[in-house]
Amino acid sequence: MKSTTRKILVALLLIFIGLPVALILTASAAFWVMDKTNGTIVSSGATRRYILYVPESYNRAKSTPLVISIHPAATWPAFEKNISEWNELANQYGFIVVYPAGRGVLFGGLGPGPNVWPGEPEDVKFVSDLIDKLQLEYNIDADRIYANGMSNGGDMAVVLSCQLSDRIAAVSSVAGAYPQSEEVCVNSKPVPIVIFHGTADKLAPYNGGNSPIAPFPFANVQQWTARLGQRNSCVGNPTESRIAPSVRRIAYTNCAENADVVLYTMEGGGHTWPGGKHIAEWVFGRTIDEINATTVTWDFFMGHPHKAK
Repeated sequence: MKSTTRKILVALLLIFIGLPVALILTASAAFWVMDKTNGTIVSSGATRRYILYVPESYNRAKSTPLVISIHPAATWPAFEKNISEWNELANQYGFIVVYPAGRGVLFGGLGPGPNVWPGEPEDVKFVSDLIDKLQLEYNIDADRIYANGMSNGGDMAVVLSCQLSDRIAAVSSVAGAYPQSEEVCVNSKPVPIVIFHGTADKLAPYNGGNSPIAPFPFANVQQWTARLGQRNSCVGNPTESRIAPSVRRIAYTNCAENADVVLYTMEGGGHTWPGGKHIAEWVFGRTIDEINATTVTWDFFMGHPHKAK
């Protein structure tokens, strides 16, 4: 156990101090030891993996919400499961959670330019195919399918709000790694979104700019949120409030199709999941526990089902 923990910490350190790609890939190989999945699907000719969690209270006769939770770059579905603690909430409220696995060290959301963002077609199709599969196997409420993720996974959640806006009712992004882009989405219907980001995030800087984990600059988080508000045709200035000593909330609420856009800013927060499982502070920064991103996200999701067509 100590040896495995040591391998993971060394791998993370190598990745985040910016060593060459060959070393990054070598370090990432240590991660797969911990990458246990329980489901597969063939999508775009490739076998893709995922972790599926169905609570004991699941009743086939009852239409059930689905939460899709996407892991950060250079990690794995079990990492996302453990840090977010979605399964605990699924037990409480009776919804299904699925944690899809990216290809290699990334999901297709991360990257600048029209050929990479918004979204690698194979990854978007994988999520769509996964939804199809789960709808055949379980009684999934088509109006309550949601996506969220952390870091690269948070960016991918936003990609899904662009590319699968006809299927995804709302999305959430934690410590999202958003590329600088003039356009957030093109020809996408409004989709509600809630964002969580720390001001002391050194890997996906709150104010945007260069990062040690990417060869291109990231977007300013507040400006990115404003662009999402523009995508959702939000009217008027956002409302601002302080909901905890270290947490500020900015909300765009006068939006088309009730597609609110909300940003929670964690002052002093790092590249972490607020209220979730703590990870190495010396690598990722401080975890703010004054707010729980998972429970706040679930409340947001429940207030934003798909609008009836």
